[in-house]
Amino acid sequence: MSSIAITADTLNDTIDQNDIVLLDFWAEWCGPCRAFGPVFEKAAEANSDIVFGKIDTEVERELAAGFRITSIPTLMVFRGGIIVFSQPGALNAAQLDQVIAGARALDMDEVRAAVAAQEEDPAQA
Repeated sequence: MSSIAITADTLNDTIDQNDIVLLDFWAEWCGPCRAFGPVFEKAAEANSDIVFGKIDTEVERELAAGFRITSIPTLMVFRGGIIVFSQPGALNAAQLDQVIAGARALDMDEVRAAVAAQEEDPAQA
């Protein structure tokens, strides 16, 4: 499966209805974004159980602002509706595979417990 365009209208449902979602914040004019695009697409083809979404920061300015995107490309990974990875910069195929493997390997009970503890005591962040 190839990547899909994500908009403000589709973002929440995409994250809520899928276990793992990778989001690529990009823009057409961005050279590193264009270099990362084929890497992202190839990973999407190889991992059909994961949703790979692309957010055009020129079109979806409010989404980019809401996620505090200051550099593109930025990759975000959601697992079980929780952001588990966020990093600006283009990744190569091996790095992206490592991020995907890391997201798959997460113990989500531990992640949810850590999020709950942080919400109870923000000083733990």
